[in-house]
Amino acid sequence: MSIDVNNESGTEVDEQAILDIARYALTRMRIHPLSELSVIVVDEDAMEQLHIQWMDLPGPTDVMSFPMDELRPPSKDDEEPPQGLLGDIVLCPEVAKKQGQEAPTQHSMDEELQLLTVHGVLHLLGYDHEEPDEKAEMFGLQAAIVDGWRGERGLTGPSPAPTVS
Repeated sequence: MSIDVNNESGTEVDEQAILDIARYALTRMRIHPLSELSVIVVDEDAMEQLHIQWMDLPGPTDVMSFPMDELRPPSKDDEEPPQGLLGDIVLCPEVAKKQGQEAPTQHSMDEELQLLTVHGVLHLLGYDHEEPDEKAEMFGLQAAIVDGWRGERGLTGPSPAPTVS
């Protein structure tokens, strides 16, 4: 899998963890190993501009996803996954830090960025959380992926609770 992480935010983030959890999520979702993903980390001003431009909403947000080839996980275990460009995930560490501090189970900015990376991957794969049943499915997958990744690394403590809306 080709995953690029570009930190343009000026904030130090754990880029390796973002890369690792993105790869784990894509593998778990059975996305073709030759697919491509880009993760860009930006400051609040850049995120606010994107939020206004693409969502017509004021202020910075935590994560935005921009799908390219609209890849989807294969529906059957024996089905060959399609190869292509997944798209871009844009993360904002300043918003992630605030959300981590305000979450019921307080956690670090990097833990929040890991959660947001999985959230962004799921959006690229067509998952959404507008309706209650969609939200339950997406947030359930998100928790399972984050918990699985943390478990494989022997990370202790509770996984970050979903703070994305």
